Amino acid sequence: MDRAIEKKTGIRAIFTKKALPWWGAALLAGLVIWIAVRPDHSTLRVGGSTLTFSDVISGEFNDYIRISGQVQPMTTIQLSPLEGGVVEDIMIEEGNHVKKGDRILRLSNENLDLQILNSEAELAEKENILRNTMISMEQQKLSVKQERMQLQMEVRRTGRAYEQQKALYDEGLIAREVWLKAEEEYILAKDKLELVKDRELQDSLYRSVQVEQMEESLRNMKLNMQMIRKRKENLTITAPIDGELGLLDAVLGQSVASGTKIGQINDLGSYKIEAQIDEHYIDRVTAGLEAMFERQNESFHAVIRKVYPEVRDGKFKADFKFSGPQPENIRTGQTYYLNLQLGQPEEAVLIKKGTFYQQTGGRWIYVLDPDGTRATKRHIRIGRQNPQYYEVLEGLEPGERAIISGYGSFGDNDVLVLRNTK
Repeated sequence: MDRAIEKKTGIRAIFTKKALPWWGAALLAGLVIWIAVRPDHSTLRVGGSTLTFSDVISGEFNDYIRISGQVQPMTTIQLSPLEGGVVEDIMIEEGNHVKKGDRILRLSNENLDLQILNSEAELAEKENILRNTMISMEQQKLSVKQERMQLQMEVRRTGRAYEQQKALYDEGLIAREVWLKAEEEYILAKDKLELVKDRELQDSLYRSVQVEQMEESLRNMKLNMQMIRKRKENLTITAPIDGELGLLDAVLGQSVASGTKIGQINDLGSYKIEAQIDEHYIDRVTAGLEAMFERQNESFHAVIRKVYPEVRDGKFKADFKFSGPQPENIRTGQTYYLNLQLGQPEEAVLIKKGTFYQQTGGRWIYVLDPDGTRATKRHIRIGRQNPQYYEVLEGLEPGERAIISGYGSFGDNDVLVLRNTK
């Protein structure tokens, strides 16, 4: 016998099998609501009044950088003594104008003075030796000449005797041996004369060579003496050009070695600007780029004349020359702030520069929602930059608004909920 199933109503109906789908739907809806209203771990509430905002705009990007440079003379000549010594007197102080040849300071060197005395003594000794040698040679020359004259007389005498003996022999008045003996004496006298003549010639040539060598040695010693005396003159430092004594690193009593830099002369005829530029721009900075700066409410222009390849402490050096008039009252060491033009202006998406770049490296930024109550992290790509703007290549559109102040306190949160936004 079949039993009728009682239909459950009220609260009892909620716990039936037929109600299970409704329970699942309710749980799912509750989960969705909970996810929507629960505090998100990547969301941070911040005060909007402490932040700095910038509008993303479309405009002309002026590709330039702001750099500082110091005025330096175009030509600088280093002062270095050719001879070392002790500073004895300073005639001109640093910063004064000088003319070419003006004496700046004087050194003293006792060792050099001693060398001069020794060289003078050696020169005098050489001169005495040369004189004595000349006298000895002249005496020897006279002696040989006298010997030659005597032999010439002997040749004449033996010649006469030979002729007389030959005549007597021809007449048969004397023996043959007497005639031959006279002939031999005559021939011997002539041979002796020829020998003396040869010796006289050789002595003359030898004396000429020896005298020439000694005179050459004497000339060299005199030249050496002049050079040593000139070294004495080198103890006085003079100005090589007209200009300004820009540096003088010397005090009385200081010992200065040869070749040591003790000062410099600045040519005031023309100037350059030495600037230190961040190594980030080393591939873009080349000779010929133009720069502009303002001084005394006037604009002046300069051109890069030289770029130095060496990088120190994250910077490299470049020299600028003026491409027009120079500022009045220009002084060595003055600092000018230049706008260096790296390229031609172009249309681009721009956002103002801010400290957010230090934390993000320009890879992402917080972008505000249209209602301005929330800011969401967004990946972007930044290209060039100038002192005012970043060029945005990807990730932002004109009309949007972003936070450009520092992100140091935001952590890794993806969303910022803004309070008290002005």
